[in-house]
Amino acid sequence: MFGYVTVNRQELTREEYYRFRAVYCGLCRTLRRQFGGVGRMGLSFDMTFLAMLLNALYEPEEESGYERCALHPLRPHPYVNSAPFEYAADLNIALSYHKCLDNWADDKNPAAAAGAKLLERHYRAVSARRPEKCAAIEAWLKRQGEIEREGTMDVDLCANLTGSLLGELYAWKDDEWSEGLRAMGESMGRFIYFMDAYEDLPGDEKRNRFNPLRTLSQQEDYEAMCRDALTMFLADCTEQFEQLPILRDASILRNILYSGAWSRYAQLQTRRNKARGKGEKP
Repeated sequence: MFGYVTVNRQELTREEYYRFRAVYCGLCRTLRRQFGGVGRMGLSFDMTFLAMLLNALYEPEEESGYERCALHPLRPHPYVNSAPFEYAADLNIALSYHKCLDNWADDKNPAAAAGAKLLERHYRAVSARRPEKCAAIEAWLKRQGEIEREGTMDVDLCANLTGSLLGELYAWKDDEWSEGLRAMGESMGRFIYFMDAYEDLPGDEKRNRFNPLRTLSQQEDYEAMCRDALTMFLADCTEQFEQLPILRDASILRNILYSGAWSRYAQLQTRRNKARGKGEKP
């Protein structure tokens, strides 16, 4: 489901792009330090965004440097690190673990079962450190499974459920910023769920899988409805973001919220338009 919250590289300056890469590498480095090589298997741009957002808002002291790693052994690359990276790394492990379990339950994919087994010990450690966050993830998955088994074609219900989860995860601390971060996460969660359902619909129809957009897709205004919904969710998210006193990395975060988050949607439209031009089914 995750993977939509990334940058639009074409609209970043060279310095901004290298800063984003340093944050990404910093999160990767934190995962490796805390969980070993297996920790990096689920590294996501979504958690990179969260690490950057919290780092920008709270402005903790940063560690920075250059290093080589197994993935980039030839040339040293910059990284940054701070306390929010450790939080984002824990969430990355928790979400990756449950994603593996979910993939195994859905498809009986042996690789997913193996991934869950490798991450299980680390997830237990994260659950001990972040019991409320892990409990929220588990409750979300349980309720989502119930909805799918019931076949409830209510996309708002599903999107709001994911929104509640992201709201809980974005609220790092119980402090003066938690309300704004929670509201921002709730809107981003709705966007992510809706975007994921929109992208997966053709495949879900072929495989007869649950997707709450299947009924709505029969309406003539389906495409416009989806575009309007996605726009509304991101507008709500950016509105909450603009109320936070963020200066550090603000231009990069705005790039993600105003442009990068739309990258996958734009790619889908381009691919579908090409398919229509060739007379294929999008």
